[in-house]
Amino acid sequence: MTIKAVYFDLGGVIVRTEFQAPRERLADRVGMNYEELVKAVFESRTSREASIGKISEDDHWKAVVRSLRLSPREMESARNEFFAGDIVDIALLDYIRALRPRYRTGLISNAWDGLRPYMEREKFVDAFDALTISAEVGFMKPEAAIFQHALDQLEVKPGQAVFVDDFAENITGCEAVGMRGILFRTVDQTLKDLKKILK
Repeated sequence: MTIKAVYFDLGGVIVRTEFQAPRERLADRVGMNYEELVKAVFESRTSREASIGKISEDDHWKAVVRSLRLSPREMESARNEFFAGDIVDIALLDYIRALRPRYRTGLISNAWDGLRPYMEREKFVDAFDALTISAEVGFMKPEAAIFQHALDQLEVKPGQAVFVDDFAENITGCEAVGMRGILFRTVDQTLKDLKKILK
């Protein structure tokens, strides 16, 4: 079946933590190691609740700063420091934009409700024909429902779509509904694998 749509994950693919020093400094300041801090932000109960829209990103961060034993007034500075080492891959976004009009492009991301405003501030919403954000739709990868929602948005069948993600379980999830999957390890490897599928 001919590929008509290409979907990408955001965190770990388009936006990547290239510089660990800011998180390491924050972790040291709150008496944690790097992995413990990342787990507190991304793997807590409130992170999952924010990821399916049950609570806001701000409410999640209020819980994070409490767990880090920081004061409420330190929330914004802690959040900024945590993400200070992240970069937006402009070259990859340019590649995604260049896929159109031959292919439709979509985003499928497990993310809190701040993602869409963040993408608008960073000016790359335009790279995608549709956004599927877990906090907005109420379910997360690797659940089949989030992939089906994304397919419905672009009006394509599973066999007409390919998805790029940096977590193996999400690739397994997309393939379970009939999509093609590419596990992101590096940009060069991903584009090479994608070009083979799109040729």
